[in-house]
Amino acid sequence: MPSHLIVLAAGQGSRMMSDLPKVLHQVGHAPLFMHALQAGAALDPERRVLVAGHGADEVRAAAAEHDEDLVVVLQEEQLGTAHAVAQAREALQGANGDVFILYGDTPFIQPETLSMMAAARSGGAAVVVLGFEAADPGRYGRLVIEGGDLMRIVEHKETTEAERAITLCNSGVVCADAEVLFDLIDGVGNDNSSGEYYLTDIVGIARERGLRCAAVTCDESETMGINTRAELARAEAIFQARRRAAMLEDGVTLTAPETVFFAHDTHVGRDAVIEPHVVFGPGVTIESGATIRAFSHLEGCHVGARAVVGPYARLRPGAELGNDAKVGNFVEIKSAEIGEGAKINHLTYIGDAAVGEGANIGAGTVTCNYDGVFKHRTEIGARAFIGSSTMLVAPVRVGVEAMTASGSVITNDVPDGALGLGRSRQVVKEGLARKLMAKLKAAKMKRTN
Repeated sequence: MPSHLIVLAAGQGSRMMSDLPKVLHQVGHAPLFMHALQAGAALDPERRVLVAGHGADEVRAAAAEHDEDLVVVLQEEQLGTAHAVAQAREALQGANGDVFILYGDTPFIQPETLSMMAAARSGGAAVVVLGFEAADPGRYGRLVIEGGDLMRIVEHKETTEAERAITLCNSGVVCADAEVLFDLIDGVGNDNSSGEYYLTDIVGIARERGLRCAAVTCDESETMGINTRAELARAEAIFQARRRAAMLEDGVTLTAPETVFFAHDTHVGRDAVIEPHVVFGPGVTIESGATIRAFSHLEGCHVGARAVVGPYARLRPGAELGNDAKVGNFVEIKSAEIGEGAKINHLTYIGDAAVGEGANIGAGTVTCNYDGVFKHRTEIGARAFIGSSTMLVAPVRVGVEAMTASGSVITNDVPDGALGLGRSRQVVKEGLARKLMAKLKAAKMKRTN
């Protein structure tokens, strides 16, 4: 049976104390709403709809950046969760199968939980609601179960004293047949203390129409919503703990797991070693057997098998390291391909460049790629040797097995096998150092007197 996703992301999130829409705050370098979409991806949904409200233009732009196929619809007035779901009606026109309703500020719903909800739908329930046993039911809505069926959901504001004793609480996540869902929503009213259209009312309406409803339960930790900066920080900690555990399970060595921070899309191969205090931004892939040494920062890059990065290295977007390449301390690489077995061991910037296999880049080398307006490219051939403190003024090419002399400023191409030397001839003035120092000391003495 086909499935579809609706992610509700219209809330303002005033408790975040932020100008940014709540669902654009990030966990694991991804907006909160993306985590809900990733959970739903396991269902292979045919259509996916994000319901935006506050900061809709920003949310729409972020959605386009991360997922160009996501449909964004607008809830101009926030009149409740049923009203929010109703805004997706046109985007799901003619859809058949199950619709899953998730929340953009609830990032930890697991794919396995959604699969259990789908199974309950297949078992004959017209509406399936995700519940959890709450340690502190507090303000949560309660799920009223009788004879194994879900009879109704009672919002906390509307509960009786007996209903407040129920610990099975509503997560808000719902699964229902597409056609049935919108038919039920049409029957939702706003005769309640908040004057809002509650999605939870569809359970009672379904029961009145003779339809069966069911509840599926998950661990309370899956239902954690993000409403404050403190909860955002807690969510980041939970995300990182889960990713570290998953990396260890997959055969990655983390010598100090609690100090390593991953992004939502970090991929690390088996037998890779990640030393302490490494930070991964989005878009990083590390192949098997590579070593990322301490205090390195990687983003938007690919590191080949058995390559070594760091310590104290920075790989920026577009950095591509070949197998067995070595990038050492205080090296920064951006938009550059580093060939197999090449070495860039220390104190170097390589940007907008191609470094051939087996090349050796000396300390203090800089590819001077920017002229203030345009970026220019540097090419370094296979097995070339770049002397320490070489300035490569792009666009420029150093050929295969070519060399540059230390301290050179290279402004013209160096042919294959040639030596490029671009520096002034050294001049030695005998005794001048002592004379200058004496003169300076005399001047200082005169000033102090």
